[in-house]
Amino acid sequence: MAVEAAPARDPLALSEEERTVRDTVRDWAQRSVAPGAASRDEEERYDRHLVEEAGELGLTGLPYPEKYGGAGMGTFAWALAVEEIAAADMGLAVSLSVHILSQLCIFSHGTDEQRDRFLPSMTAGRDLGAFALTEPEAGSDAGSISLTARRDDDAYLLSGTKIWITNAGEASRYVVFGTVDRSLGKNGITAFVVEGDTPGFRLGSKERKMGIRGTTARELVFEDARVPAANRLGEEGQGLKVALSALGPGRISIAAACTGLARNALELATRYALERRQFGRAIADQEMIQGMLAEMAVRVDAARLLTWRAARMRDAGQPINSPSSMAKWYASDVAMAVATDAVQIYGGAGYSRDNPVERLMRDAKGAQIYEGTNQIHRLIVAQHLIETTRRSER
Repeated sequence: MAVEAAPARDPLALSEEERTVRDTVRDWAQRSVAPGAASRDEEERYDRHLVEEAGELGLTGLPYPEKYGGAGMGTFAWALAVEEIAAADMGLAVSLSVHILSQLCIFSHGTDEQRDRFLPSMTAGRDLGAFALTEPEAGSDAGSISLTARRDDDAYLLSGTKIWITNAGEASRYVVFGTVDRSLGKNGITAFVVEGDTPGFRLGSKERKMGIRGTTARELVFEDARVPAANRLGEEGQGLKVALSALGPGRISIAAACTGLARNALELATRYALERRQFGRAIADQEMIQGMLAEMAVRVDAARLLTWRAARMRDAGQPINSPSSMAKWYASDVAMAVATDAVQIYGGAGYSRDNPVERLMRDAKGAQIYEGTNQIHRLIVAQHLIETTRRSER
């Protein structure tokens, strides 16, 4: 008698724990985050209470070990969570992504004493983190950082400016990158943890952004800000290593957020197409609209799969430089394309600020620029491909 084979396990299926994370965050995001997203955007208002709620759910330290107050669930679980948050509000998703990224610098390169001192209040959501790398002349070219860090006994005096720093003004802890010697180029870059109340450190102008206006981005000004040497992450000259170790996982987080935004745009466009009637029938019955919706659906799924692959690879300890760049580049392009198509399906109504797809289109644009422009990510992917091929032919 033939024995029926057990059905093959879906290789993309989520574990019970992963489904719980996704469903819990989805319920919270749709109940608590989504209803106020439009007003926060309109008023350019950051809601710190939502971070506190995220902390109560364990989201503000989800990928980090329980020893430091985290949930110890890794990158993939965080990707699931941030997609759900972004489907409700891209601004909050970006803010929390930066918070998680700033902690990674401390977790990966801090001493045991620094981890114990800084992380528990951050994983709990009491202290919000920021990542201060960008300067007026140092964006994609991080090696051109000019903020100086001059040693003075048991401290460093930081002088210079940072711009476009997400969470600035709301954060109480900043991971800041400066140079101990500009003549050393990238080998002079050094990382520091700077507390928000450090003398000589103040907030500069606030950016008036096109999108993701529910979170802040501001200039940071350092005027001989005295930072204890005990707050330096790693050795002098290791700052670029610290930054790059966080930016790879940060790309995965942004890719997940873009997937959530695109999914939201697709769902809104589909519902609208079923409701909107022209020429005596729903526009969803028109082949041109169906074709647009189908293209949007494929792109959203492809963005999610690239994101999931990069997240699984990081949790498995595999190199993610190229996979994370692929995910961030593709998912942010998808977010922009799908949001734009959603506006088109809405027609004139989509061009109105009274409809959510207009906000999604503005939010999506920023993702093609921050965490490395998509042009830079094309270079990263191409260079990895070329170098891999050269090695295989030697």
